[in-house]
Amino acid sequence: MIICENLLFSHGAELQNYIPGEYIFKEDNTPKYYLQIKSGTVKLSSFLEDGKEFIHGIPFDGHCLAETYLFHDKKYAVNAIAITDCNIIRLEKTKLMEMLKEKPELFFKMYSYTADRMHYRYIIAAPFSFQDPLAKLHLIMNHVKSHFGFKEKFSYPIPYTRQQLASLTGMRIETVIRTIKKMEKQELVRIDGTKIFI
Repeated sequence: MIICENLLFSHGAELQNYIPGEYIFKEDNTPKYYLQIKSGTVKLSSFLEDGKEFIHGIPFDGHCLAETYLFHDKKYAVNAIAITDCNIIRLEKTKLMEMLKEKPELFFKMYSYTADRMHYRYIIAAPFSFQDPLAKLHLIMNHVKSHFGFKEKFSYPIPYTRQQLASLTGMRIETVIRTIKKMEKQELVRIDGTKIFI
């Protein structure tokens, strides 16, 4: 977790519950709260002109949502939508700022979290400009695996559905399915039922 839950609650945070498919915030909403996931999984996404959804990230327990928006006056450029039942801790922006003044070391924790997300963006930016579906999927899968400290071959079950992988990479679901089969033939992944192991 980014900020200790007890600390958030002691500064006036409240727990909000969301069901799958429910919006936590929408694009063009004004950011008013620091949001941290107590439990559940959320997708940060945008809808393109053709109606397709592009997923920017899938944060889960302990992660915070779009916290950088609390440090300027811009409106959200993405949507946050619950994928599973979610418990979200929310703290008013003004109370967060008071807490950060009291405990400036929390700035470093938040900045470190943001830096980690930027590192991911830099890693995937160049390969995503290429059209090779296998390279895109392999990159995302390896990044998630290494993030959680798994090293052995086929030791990590990818936590995303094929549809989520399609939305994360901007590819069609059919392309993802074909590419995963190709990856299995090349022994880059192992398939067990619906699970993908890398």
